[in-house]
Amino acid sequence: MFFRKEQHPASLPTVQPEEGGVLATLRRVIELARLPAQAAEAAARELDRLEKTDPSVAEYAVGLNYLEFLAKLPWNALTRDSLDLSRAKDVLDARHHGLTAVKDRILEFLAARALRSVARARILVVDDEEIARSNMAHVLGKEGHEVRTAADGLDALEVLAEYAADVVVTDLKMERLDGMELLRRITRVAPDAAVIMVTGFATVGTAVEALRAGAAHYLGKPVNLDVLKKTVREVLDARIAATPGRGPILCFSGPPGVGKTSVGQAVAEALGREFVRLSLAGLRDEAELRGHRRTYVGAMPGRILKELTRVGVANPVFMLDEIDKIGSDFRGDAAAALLEILDPEQNARFSDHYMELPFDLSRIMFIATANDVSRLPGPLLDRLEVLPFPGYTDREKLFIARKFLLPRHLRENGLSPETVSVTDAALSRIIDDYTRESGLRGLSREVGATCRRLARMTVESGGNAPMAVDAPDVQKLLGPRRYVHEAAEAGDWVGVVTGLVVGEHGGEIIFVETVKMPGSGQLLLTGSLGDVLRESAQAALSHIRSRATELGVDPTFFATTDIHVHFPAGAVTKDGPSAGVTIFCALLSLLSGRPARCEVAVTGEMTLSGRLLPVAGIREKCLAAKRAGITTVVVPRANAAMIETLPPDVTEGLTIVLAGDALEAATVVMRA
Repeated sequence: MFFRKEQHPASLPTVQPEEGGVLATLRRVIELARLPAQAAEAAARELDRLEKTDPSVAEYAVGLNYLEFLAKLPWNALTRDSLDLSRAKDVLDARHHGLTAVKDRILEFLAARALRSVARARILVVDDEEIARSNMAHVLGKEGHEVRTAADGLDALEVLAEYAADVVVTDLKMERLDGMELLRRITRVAPDAAVIMVTGFATVGTAVEALRAGAAHYLGKPVNLDVLKKTVREVLDARIAATPGRGPILCFSGPPGVGKTSVGQAVAEALGREFVRLSLAGLRDEAELRGHRRTYVGAMPGRILKELTRVGVANPVFMLDEIDKIGSDFRGDAAAALLEILDPEQNARFSDHYMELPFDLSRIMFIATANDVSRLPGPLLDRLEVLPFPGYTDREKLFIARKFLLPRHLRENGLSPETVSVTDAALSRIIDDYTRESGLRGLSREVGATCRRLARMTVESGGNAPMAVDAPDVQKLLGPRRYVHEAAEAGDWVGVVTGLVVGEHGGEIIFVETVKMPGSGQLLLTGSLGDVLRESAQAALSHIRSRATELGVDPTFFATTDIHVHFPAGAVTKDGPSAGVTIFCALLSLLSGRPARCEVAVTGEMTLSGRLLPVAGIREKCLAAKRAGITTVVVPRANAAMIETLPPDVTEGLTIVLAGDALEAATVVMRA
């Protein structure tokens, strides 16, 4: 049944103590909570035990806390979804500029939900009385449902073999196969069908038995047709509300500051649901998610169920933030606990250690966020649908700064957009010279710093400070530029090549520096490198040695020469195959004496035979190249299809060259 948040039993007026004291009051609260059968039985047993327990012992307080928690859980309270696509699109556009692919995926999800909500439900009515069967079918058909009928349980099984019913309304007492046995078989042959049991022999025992066997509802005869329509509608609404849990769990992946968390909030607003954010960064104790067993002193439920009691509904949008930074130690593996929480086949009966009762989490729309999904365990990553968040282009940053960041910081610092003007040239100068990121946090800080300087100047000058900021004024407000176009301004060097990689902070450029010296044929690698990167360097050198004559290199060079390959920024760990062709170009430049062009960057995985394999993160790498002043980017020819999908503002100002092998890439990188 659906309740608005304010109607949930946890927020009902406090029941006044009755005769019998606290336990009588608590019993009344539990009755109002309308617990499921299994939870109601557990609550009744605990109440009976407490009635025989001395209130002065510690177990009495533990039992009271347990029962209060059961009553506060939103077992049946659900929020109705708002499935207006135009409104959802307006909400997403108003909160975020760009992110087209992300918004399209969210709107696809909402469109599927909207179609499901208006689709005709399939209902099977099973009753051995023709009049009762016809009346129920007629009433449900007038509600817009597609209805079929069956005279008994065996006929119903034949219909279900070719008819995927959403709801089965069945009599309990029938000749050839009664309703209870039909219910047990339906759970095997059509587990997605909800069963509503109808009988003229309604007793508490039969009702409990039917609900335990899997029935969704129980009605007595003669059937009130209005109650039947309402019950069927509630069952169908509950099925629709549980739909998000049966789909993939979205994981927003991307560098910091690109709007992953705020997009999750916008999704909740578009759906009209409550929003819950749970940060998993540094979480190591499994009990934080699963709860503590009540045998421990100070036991508490897990944070999943505690957040549900706080918001008062069972189907919020639940964001698991920073899921890639979860840890594990002697207290358990918290990531392993997420396997059950995020698995649609398991979370319908999630068991918290404190409660020790199944609770349905499938109605929750889970959204995870991560900077680097490669850190996630394989089984957990398999449960997620990764939705990449690309970095923002300079044009998008300028639009966001103009429309969102600048007005907000002006208001926060007591300035007015009508009296303070900041030109687009000034904002572009801030973006180019004072930030170097894929997201917006650094840009927001610098815009805020600019507004604070203006506020101080206004106060110190008695309100006569200049209120027009142009590009030359930025340095006076923020100080010397913090970033330069290090690649474009470095000049051409022999043995130094610029590469492109993707890290957890988005696209970045790297320099591969090489030198040679007299020695005994050693290859030295420094710069805090991983195993994959070391193997790429060895493969690049072996390829050069195997084709030394063809490449114009002395075939005997390695016998008396040591080669040192270094990646600057040694404090940062580097790994991955994307720098393979970059190392090859640097070594070939060193050994051939031809300088590498400083305005060219290259990326691609290289095989031992020299072929270039496709790499990921082309958009982020192109943006990193533009930020560094690169004008030409060399990528594997296998990435041609990905290049065609890039928007114009990503490729604007860049010449993208497709290369099929390492030598073809080196021809572009090195000067003649």
